Amino acid sequence: MHILPVSPSVPAEHDSPAPDRLISGDPQFTTWNLESADGLYCGIWRATPGKWHVSYDEWEYCRILSGVSILTETGQPPQTYTAGDSFILRPGFTGTWEVLETTTKDYVIRL
Repeated sequence: MHILPVSPSVPAEHDSPAPDRLISGDPQFTTWNLESADGLYCGIWRATPGKWHVSYDEWEYCRILSGVSILTETGQPPQTYTAGDSFILRPGFTGTWEVLETTTKDYVIRL
């Protein structure tokens, strides 16, 4: 089941990892940016299965709405996240994001 509490008036943006960040699969991203002002962004993000390198320069709060993802910070054990889980990614986080089952999350980013 995919829960997507987004107004139909919010346009979807489509993207994928940069080729130099892709590790496996063909992950596709869909993002609905609901708000952006004064360095704060929030919305809904969905990714299909695959794995890629990530590097964060910003703060991001995430809550998984559906799916299964594994985040692995460089030098740390993998962390699995499923529906209902919340976490914060801090500036300086580097590692990998792997989507095992199409994952939908809501997010708040602060630059």
